[in-house]
Amino acid sequence: MEAVGPGTCGGGDAALGAEGRPAPEARVHFRVTRFIMEAGVKLGMRSIPIATACAIYHKFFCEIDLDAYDPYLVAMSSLYLAGKVEEQRLRTRDIINVSNRYFHPDSEPLELDSRFWELRDSIVQCELLVLRVLRFQVSFQHPHKYLLHYLLSVKNWLNRYSWQRSPVSITAWALLRDSYHGGLCLRFQAQHIAVAVLHLALQAYGVEVPAEAEAEKPWWQIYTMDTEIP
Repeated sequence: MEAVGPGTCGGGDAALGAEGRPAPEARVHFRVTRFIMEAGVKLGMRSIPIATACAIYHKFFCEIDLDAYDPYLVAMSSLYLAGKVEEQRLRTRDIINVSNRYFHPDSEPLELDSRFWELRDSIVQCELLVLRVLRFQVSFQHPHKYLLHYLLSVKNWLNRYSWQRSPVSITAWALLRDSYHGGLCLRFQAQHIAVAVLHLALQAYGVEVPAEAEAEKPWWQIYTMDTEIP
């Protein structure tokens, strides 16, 4: 499974610090993308727009140093922009209120005062900055449709008991969602990520694909001929 993007963009060995632990930047990106996901859910966004917002965020900080801009402001602008890209438009006021409640759970919605309008203008201006930095390339191919197809195929291969007793589907979707905490979506092809999370989910519950041992090639290469999993 070969990377398709820059080698250090969004993860990989460069994201590890001393003793193999995540570097400080990787921890920041993890927290901010968690904010994107939780805010996206509260805003009623679908899975694909949330994934696009995470991808926009990661792609921006592949081009720009983390210290140059407030990552949470970039995250809010990424949500706003992703809503446009995926045709699920959001109001800046809703993004601001959800974000304010996220950071200040006991606070009231912001009044329409100078502070609110300054924050709104910052989100809009940051959106324009993101578009310029990314050269307006903000459309992404996500693994979701591939994973859905692969899950349906594997479900038909397995007997009903094996499928029902193991939450393979739920686990695969959770792994896919968690992959957006880092930049895997920028480094690997969508089909490869879908196969990888399904393979990991099957391994986690010890579920074997029928006749895999006798097959001439691994089951995942039926879907992606160029994929190799160690």
